[in-house]
Amino acid sequence: MTKDQSQPADSVCRAYLALGGNLGDRHGMLTRAASALSQSDRLVAVSPFYETPALVPDGAPESWNIPFLNAVVSVDTIKTPGEMLATVKRIETELGRAPSERWAPRLIDIDILAMADAVVDRDDLTLPHPEAHKRLFVLEPWADLAPDFVHPLLGVTVATLLTRLRAS
Repeated sequence: MTKDQSQPADSVCRAYLALGGNLGDRHGMLTRAASALSQSDRLVAVSPFYETPALVPDGAPESWNIPFLNAVVSVDTIKTPGEMLATVKRIETELGRAPSERWAPRLIDIDILAMADAVVDRDDLTLPHPEAHKRLFVLEPWADLAPDFVHPLLGVTVATLLTRLRAS
């Protein structure tokens, strides 16, 4: 399925990206990822870093149960969602991320959470991120940066999503 309601070309939009990793120098890796993003877009803010348990599916090796360090960054960009995805994938590769099993430990993971009010539903990209509203490790740092950001599909703020998730 391809659906991409994104900003017009050359208009600046605020994008929010989640950073995470659970191997190696986690703090250094998140810092390097934020720095790399600032090379192609205007870095607006970086949230505090949060250490969180790994999401480990049933049957996964115990060796996968390594805590993550997570953060959210905001950038101002003129990129389309597809261009931002290409940038994120390039940065992950440059920082040493190698293909691995889903949920496996990783040096770096960069997910695009939202790009202004863009709604994208493609095979390779969904915006806003379809699981963001279900993850404390995303909502807590995101709320530090943009508590009043309104989720384009759910119509409520990040702060409200965080409050709801904590209550559930």
